[in-house]
Amino acid sequence: MCGVGTAPNCVYGPDGKGTQSHPNEDGHLRFRGEEGCFLYGVFNGYDGSRVASFASQCLTAELLLGQLNSSHTDNDVRRILTQAFDVVEKSYFETIDDALAEKAHLSNYLPHNENMSFHQLSSQSQKVQERLSQLEQEVSGGATAVVALILNNRVYIANVGTNRALLCKSSSDGQNQVLQIGRPHSTDNEEELQRLAALGVDSSRVRQAGQIAGQSSTRRLGDYRVKFNYTDIDLLSGAKSRPIIAEPEIQGSYSLDGVTGFLLLMSEGLISALESAHGPEQANQEVVAMVAAELAQQTSLEAVAQSVVERIKRLHHDVYVSGRQRSTYCSRHEDMTLLIRTLNYPPLDDGALTPTQGGRIYPVSVPYSNSQSTSKTSVTLSLVMPSQSTLTNGTNTASTLEEGTPTPGSQSPTATLQSTNTQTQSSSSSSGDGSLFRQRGSQAAQPDETGRVPPYVDFSQFYRLWGSDHGDGQSTHGGLGPQ
Repeated sequence: MCGVGTAPNCVYGPDGKGTQSHPNEDGHLRFRGEEGCFLYGVFNGYDGSRVASFASQCLTAELLLGQLNSSHTDNDVRRILTQAFDVVEKSYFETIDDALAEKAHLSNYLPHNENMSFHQLSSQSQKVQERLSQLEQEVSGGATAVVALILNNRVYIANVGTNRALLCKSSSDGQNQVLQIGRPHSTDNEEELQRLAALGVDSSRVRQAGQIAGQSSTRRLGDYRVKFNYTDIDLLSGAKSRPIIAEPEIQGSYSLDGVTGFLLLMSEGLISALESAHGPEQANQEVVAMVAAELAQQTSLEAVAQSVVERIKRLHHDVYVSGRQRSTYCSRHEDMTLLIRTLNYPPLDDGALTPTQGGRIYPVSVPYSNSQSTSKTSVTLSLVMPSQSTLTNGTNTASTLEEGTPTPGSQSPTATLQSTNTQTQSSSSSSGDGSLFRQRGSQAAQPDETGRVPPYVDFSQFYRLWGSDHGDGQSTHGGLGPQ
């Protein structure tokens, strides 16, 4: 029911080749507990992977060792989730207490002349400085987290920081809805800026700076500098109490009864890479459309998640080497993690998801615009879903679409993919040229006796553009193309 895809960070050189600048700092968890309890999480680490790794291990112990059961109400679950995050952070700081104490002790042995160079320090002071650098690496860093808990077939989302959760579901009227659950805790989140202002922080300066101690998040796990030494940070020095917190914002519960679709948990690096390449307006719709396309092709959820991550990585790289307008935003990307949890899907390798073996094609329309106008156009890609008689989780589950859904070769209605947010309602307009998905007719071609269908992709524009860029400037492809 779950698959995870990852990619390490990358910095591109002038030749377009990428190099990894630091070890992968992301983390994730996926566990099944008792009484139909499932726990998933994606953690975006920074300045090291220690916090992300610790949180992914400790949070499981705080939630799946008898703390939750089917009798708990929504308020009970929210309380337990909040307590779990609090315990995880306190437990992490306990693991670095000794290092912090040693760091404070050794700092007293250093000369307080900041203008003194490393070579002017005595041999003993140099050793102290080297040890302090080692200790700083051990204790620095933090993580943001997005966690999904499924209990009693209801999902709760707990978010700390700038990761993202999306719920894509097909409703009974044939609509495919994309719901972004919660908003990122970032320096442009109005509610977070109001929270900081109430503590005495100059929110206008925070908004203008865009970052606090090197990160855009206003809620984090770990990061002792902003938790214990925030008075030494210029932007936070006026705070009456700790301004950067690890308290999760919990959304839900959302019922999953009768829902067919999938839940996505994404690290900030994945979101930023896609938004850098294509703009933020249609990022949610694009990643959902990619997942839908890969679900119809791959044989495992792990392959689905990894393929989507690779597609986003490739898009980001291609925009950089294109030299076009958005290439300046794509010189690098951070670690990327995508977790996919399907809802009422059969296993992908059972053949039910192939249209020639009983699957049913449900087209998903992704709205976009080719200009800055507010008019929208729908492009369609086929999302192959289980047939009505498929056994799901041991029960005979009916399809969420209407009885008259056609099979390949007949006319298919279009299911509109809607984008909503738990905080705001946003319209679907795109910054790109709409070329990610080519519009496809609803009349599916019938395979021949070998199982193949006639080619339906028109490459003439590609050949024309290639010829004009690499040939003698003529508009024809002049020999390029299939031979």
